[in-house]
Amino acid sequence: MSERTALVLGGTGMLKGCADELVAQGWRVVLPCRRPEGVLGSAATAALRGRGHVPRQRVAVAADWTRPDELADRVRAVVDGPADLLVAWVHASYREPVLRAVAPLLAPGAPVVEVHDSGAIQPVRGVSDPVLEGHPTQQVVLGFTRHGGGTRWLSHEEASVGVLEAVRRALDGRPPSVHQVGEVDTWVMRH
Repeated sequence: MSERTALVLGGTGMLKGCADELVAQGWRVVLPCRRPEGVLGSAATAALRGRGHVPRQRVAVAADWTRPDELADRVRAVVDGPADLLVAWVHASYREPVLRAVAPLLAPGAPVVEVHDSGAIQPVRGVSDPVLEGHPTQQVVLGFTRHGGGTRWLSHEEASVGVLEAVRRALDGRPPSVHQVGEVDTWVMRH
């Protein structure tokens, strides 16, 4: 079986654990990010370049969400074929142009996991429709948790675990749905 490729947009911050788990499962993970040298750490990257080897399982490429076509071209330059999975946590103002730009890089019918923060929820309407038609989409809304009489945002680990659950659902071919991780005051579940 050939190596599976996951394109993970926004996978170097809170979703780093999700990207790490995909690598641990044998996926080749392509991570468009603002500072690609920071994905492995600049010292590690420099040392690896000195030996002429950069780990193939995790490939970081420079990305600017305001230039979606350029982002797609940079990803295209490092992938050997279509991506088998897209996980995307992209700010709502860039989401549609970025996802449409990378859509041609996906295998036909490749599953998509769209991640939203709680600010993306519209009262009554809920979460916006998935961006890419023809790609079964699991949507995840990240909220907050109650802690010690107050609230706090989800930790990186909590966010990654919730997104990985949606990734598993997507890869298992489960029907598209919306998942809430944590609490969201304005949440209205849409099916």
